[in-house]
Amino acid sequence: MENLLKRKKISETPFRKEVLAIFSKYNNAIPLSVIEDELPEYNRITLYRTIKIFKEKGIIHEIALSGNESNYALCQDNCDTETHHHQHIHFKCKNCNKIFCVEMDKFPTIKLPHYKIEQLEIQATGLCENCNI
Repeated sequence: MENLLKRKKISETPFRKEVLAIFSKYNNAIPLSVIEDELPEYNRITLYRTIKIFKEKGIIHEIALSGNESNYALCQDNCDTETHHHQHIHFKCKNCNKIFCVEMDKFPTIKLPHYKIEQLEIQATGLCENCNI
């Protein structure tokens, strides 16, 4: 996490560091409301701009599951301003309602005749490893 903003060529403001620290506390995706609750003081426009630049620079990615508010999770190091490279499943636990990015050994390849797939997202629901005890 150290120097992530510098590596992504983003100005290191105290607010951006604070938002990044919130993301680093979670091992699951979080909604904007969690970030808002954890910030002692913030300007809503500054927060939205921070989220937008973090997405554009490949620091976080947005997970929009049907019927849920958008959630955000930290990206792996191979995401950048051009493309997000996510070879994982977005998994929503039906019990705790948390959303996780679950890595896979082999991500499926899908080919559609006459179509060019630029990004593939797989979403699943069930019980997470904590709730499936």
